[in-house]
Amino acid sequence: MTIQAIQEEIIDEFSMFDDWDERFQYVIDLGKSLPLVDDQFKTDDNIIKGCQSKVWLHAEENDGNLVFTADSDAIITKGIIAVLIRTFSNQKPKDILEADTSFIDQIGLKEQLSPTRANGLVSMIKQIKLYALGFEAKNN
Repeated sequence: MTIQAIQEEIIDEFSMFDDWDERFQYVIDLGKSLPLVDDQFKTDDNIIKGCQSKVWLHAEENDGNLVFTADSDAIITKGIIAVLIRTFSNQKPKDILEADTSFIDQIGLKEQLSPTRANGLVSMIKQIKLYALGFEAKNN
């Protein structure tokens, strides 16, 4: 499935909820289904800088695609990274780098977050793209 198709699916899912209490519950539920980063990758090198809570993000290459795993010590943050991993995991680095992230604005997530959580969201996206850039450069 393409990144854009996944984003459209997420937009559709968020539009099913009437209010932000329901949407945040959905984000929390997504966090519970997050493929967790193995404890060996819960290192300072894998902590995303700029997040209020601790977020570990690990990337591996598998058949030319990046596969992300993550964890967080905060339940909402865990859900946010789960949305991003669902979108970008198992995708080619080039596609990740070229991906538009406006679906975050379309679902209204960023505007519902506190300024520090919104900054953390931006940092998560930046780190995913940095991983993609690193793997793309390594393969060229």
